[in-house]
Amino acid sequence: MHGENALEKTNRINVLFDFYGPLLTDKQQTFLKCYFHDDYTLGEIAADFQISRQAVYEHLKRAEQVLEDYESKLRLADRHNRLNAGIELLEAQIAGLPEQWRKPLADTAALLRNAE
Repeated sequence: MHGENALEKTNRINVLFDFYGPLLTDKQQTFLKCYFHDDYTLGEIAADFQISRQAVYEHLKRAEQVLEDYESKLRLADRHNRLNAGIELLEAQIAGLPEQWRKPLADTAALLRNAE
């Protein structure tokens, strides 16, 4: 993977993995961690597990598709992103309020942020 698209894809897979990783098989979890988190190459993973690079590629593609399928059905990552955007907007609006109103509202925003 190269360039900005690769970084976007890596970030997306890592976010989806945070939400849905426990629903994957052990092998899918391991391969995704090696490739997207630890930055192993297909060849390095293949050598470690004594399988072909093509087999590693197929395992990764299948695991990515499973993650995307879970997200398309459950929308947890999308919900998380929308909630964070709303909390950031709320925090920015709170910063513009008179001092005496900030603390209780900032505490509420922090409570929302920590609820996730």
